[in-house]
Amino acid sequence: MAGKVTMQQIADHLGLSKFAVSKALSGKPGVSLETRERIVSVATQLGYFANKAPKNGSRKSEAAGGQTAARETVIVLVPNVRYQTRDSMYWGRIIDGITSELERRDMGMVIVTDQFKDSFANLINPAGVKGIIGVGFISSQLLLEIRSLGIPFVLIDHEDPLIPSDALFMNNVECIRRTASYLIGCGHRKLQFVGNIHFSRSFADRYQGYRAILEEQGIPLGQNEELLRLEGENRSELTEALEGILGRMDELPTAFVCANDSIAICVMTVLGRMDVAVPEQCSVTGFDNIEDAASSSPSLSTIHVHKEALGQRAVESLLRRVEQPDSPLEKILLAGDFVIRNSTAYARKVD
Repeated sequence: MAGKVTMQQIADHLGLSKFAVSKALSGKPGVSLETRERIVSVATQLGYFANKAPKNGSRKSEAAGGQTAARETVIVLVPNVRYQTRDSMYWGRIIDGITSELERRDMGMVIVTDQFKDSFANLINPAGVKGIIGVGFISSQLLLEIRSLGIPFVLIDHEDPLIPSDALFMNNVECIRRTASYLIGCGHRKLQFVGNIHFSRSFADRYQGYRAILEEQGIPLGQNEELLRLEGENRSELTEALEGILGRMDELPTAFVCANDSIAICVMTVLGRMDVAVPEQCSVTGFDNIEDAASSSPSLSTIHVHKEALGQRAVESLLRRVEQPDSPLEKILLAGDFVIRNSTAYARKVD
């Protein structure tokens, strides 16, 4: 297709409205996942991204009237693994933060999923991309490709040991220390961490914070290795796995410190099936404060992650990297708030 590809041409090609195409390419809600993927796929085939040019770059738009180039574009990589999707109660809110901050700065945004990872270099013209924000786990192969293209990038909730970059996390260690300290203050001495500590950097950091505070307080770890390797693709599988593990335990801990809210909700489900009262017999805590945490029964005590702020701060970090490419790499840790609800209580006194 000759000349600059427009949203209207993409819309005509698909038989959709220009409004729908605009929504899909900017990552806004209101377009189904299937339609969004069709739009991005066709936009890629027609060379829409390759024709994008930066405002301040040497290339100018070929549009009539000598207008300057379209809005600068930031690519948001959201690999469709580990429930890292736009619809996620966790990742979706982070993407909302990225979207709002880019809109505030009048910059464009395109969400790319891992379906394009094998041809990422063919997807874009690096000169037309301001930078890339990686959300969640990104493969080393893809990060190497991005670095070889010379595109500035920052990562949210992920670090790669071989490919240094700016990265943003919650302060996982301090947040979980606060959670465990609260439980210890409530008299709990038999605590158990729940979550696969090899699943992500954040889970590993949360476990380290939990372990450190117990060691400092002289409280035995008494760790159940199965719960530290807990696996499941969804809540149904996690619940099934937990039923087997908890059912085999000779004695339950008085408090479960869970790596995230979904795991905590599954733990409470299993305890309910075992006729173990929460929080009277077992306290349970989560991490993230997803929407389900407040509506669970009982409502879940958890760490509130400022998800939108993570996204907003990532945009700021990316633009700093663009403006100061040789500045030292940064690892930014955002503080979280411990939200006390009904799933925690003082430990029962043992006669």
